[in-house]
Amino acid sequence: MEIVTALGPAEVTLDEPVDPEFLLVLTHGSNGGVDAPDLLAVRAVALGLGGAVARVLQPFRAAGRRAPGAPAKQDAAWLEVVAALRERFGPVPLVQGGRSNGARVACRTAAAAGAAGVVALAFPLHPPGKPEKSRVDELRGAGVEVLVVSGERDPFGIPDAADAAEVAVLPGERHDLSRDPVAAGAAAEPWLRRWAADRASASRGR
Repeated sequence: MEIVTALGPAEVTLDEPVDPEFLLVLTHGSNGGVDAPDLLAVRAVALGLGGAVARVLQPFRAAGRRAPGAPAKQDAAWLEVVAALRERFGPVPLVQGGRSNGARVACRTAAAAGAAGVVALAFPLHPPGKPEKSRVDELRGAGVEVLVVSGERDPFGIPDAADAAEVAVLPGERHDLSRDPVAAGAAAEPWLRRWAADRASASRGR
């Protein structure tokens, strides 16, 4: 599926069950793609819970670029993609997620997108070796509950427990979370289940 945004087309890979319990929208890091092991692990968990999954190759990567550009423009394009997906899937609970730079986008746009929660894989708390350049405000300002899944050896840093609803630290992992990606999916499972149930209950009560 291609979705045209102000920054160009985004490419979306869909897993679309009949009558999904929720919609999980996932995206990649600055120099990555939608087949990263941790993204695929979370996708598998979501599908097992009856969710639909959209893996979004953002416009800058679809155009072959490695840098996302200005955050405001990146976020605006992301919200265009999410709006198109929500129109396609209707009023099911929305969960946003991503790895590295994609986790930043998911946090920054969660409230505007109307997400129930965020799965932030390898959230890059700061550039390697520069803890003074913290991005913690993006995490704390998401406006919804955020699950962070980090590797204990991640050079981009690990958020404090108080910075998110939960910070799961995976032993032996670095930034790519590729040593045991199934563990990243396992960390997301209870949160995906709960967010979907919470939002579905709220919808039934209206």
